[in-house]
Amino acid sequence: MASLPLKTLSVYHHPKALNPNLKLPKCKLINACKSQLQTERGLQFDVGDTFFRHESATGRDLGVLSAALRKKSEGSLRVLDAMCGCGIRSLRYLVEAEADFVLANDANDCIRGIILGNLSRVSGDGSRWVVTHSDATRVLTERYLERDYFDLIDVDSFGSDSGFLRAAIAAVKLGGLLYVTNTDGYSSGGHRPQRCLAAYGAYVRRMPYSNEIGLRMLIGGVMREALILGYHVVPLFSYYSYHGPVFRVLLQVKSGQPPDPRHYGFISYCYRCGNSRAFSWEELGQISCSCSADVANSLAVSGPLWTGPLHKESYIIEMLNLAEEWGWIGGCKTGRGLEKLLKRMIEESEPKLPVGYIKMDEIASRAKVNSPPFASVLSTLHKEGYAASRSHIASNAIKTNCPMDECVRIVKEIRQTANES
Repeated sequence: MASLPLKTLSVYHHPKALNPNLKLPKCKLINACKSQLQTERGLQFDVGDTFFRHESATGRDLGVLSAALRKKSEGSLRVLDAMCGCGIRSLRYLVEAEADFVLANDANDCIRGIILGNLSRVSGDGSRWVVTHSDATRVLTERYLERDYFDLIDVDSFGSDSGFLRAAIAAVKLGGLLYVTNTDGYSSGGHRPQRCLAAYGAYVRRMPYSNEIGLRMLIGGVMREALILGYHVVPLFSYYSYHGPVFRVLLQVKSGQPPDPRHYGFISYCYRCGNSRAFSWEELGQISCSCSADVANSLAVSGPLWTGPLHKESYIIEMLNLAEEWGWIGGCKTGRGLEKLLKRMIEESEPKLPVGYIKMDEIASRAKVNSPPFASVLSTLHKEGYAASRSHIASNAIKTNCPMDECVRIVKEIRQTANES
């Protein structure tokens, strides 16, 4: 594939150049696009006729915090926003993370005026940014071929598109960050296992914690592509948001094989007893449940997936400290939400916590009682020596290494004590 020097990247590649038979709608004149001014974290920008979600602001917050930490540790920051939309992420990387350079790319050349207008709020001459219009895989591959590597690559894709992953990994600096997305909650829920297999190399079955499976499926897919290239990835944080739904994962790209290959394996859930377990490749053919249930009828197995930690605790603490320094924590509803999310991610980073989470409704149903107060269950689990935390993915769910039958006993005892008093 022919590559382009960086100075020519301001000349966009029309999607039809990639596929001459592609039928594209006629672009609206830029000056005829409807102007829709929005504000996020004090920055004003125009979304025009582009797809934009206010609810995705938290995901953008997390990306900006990570970019700023990278700038702080390395002294410089180059960002590639591969599917930039209206350009709000690129704008925030430039202003808030103080990126030295941002390549903002979107395949839709109809919105070029919107992107240029938004980024011009930073620097009218464009000395710190370039806008291109190309297929994401192409622009990523070109940067790799030119050995023009980036500190952070953000790919906010739609659905279960994963064709860009290998090119994105190749275009990241070693030690750099890759921020990827999946919005296909239907497949991560076990409804389209063949699509998951094609996109991420994982066969996903229906499980009660499908949204965590979605994150692990995404990490596992990136891990697979990284291993092909001789690298591995380390999850720094994993974020699920119900709107969409949206699965976003920030990973650090490193050279060589992973230090613990057991973290790329299989997950089982037993519908009879409610317990989950992670299995390595070496244990294939030996997967069973301690309740001695009929494996064929009660045990669901998904994989290969990422079975290790979803977050790196020390990294989340750095993000929280920076958010406090910037005044993003506390005060308004948005600040309280970000603080709650980061602190819950820190809780989820406990190494003793297993894969999956248990919804309180499931425990209460098995115990045949009404759900007791969440705080009471959490406190009792800690008192009895179990690791336990709330889940940032589901507000009514708990992550714990306590077996389901013990969770049922605890819930029954809490309810009995409450009735007696």
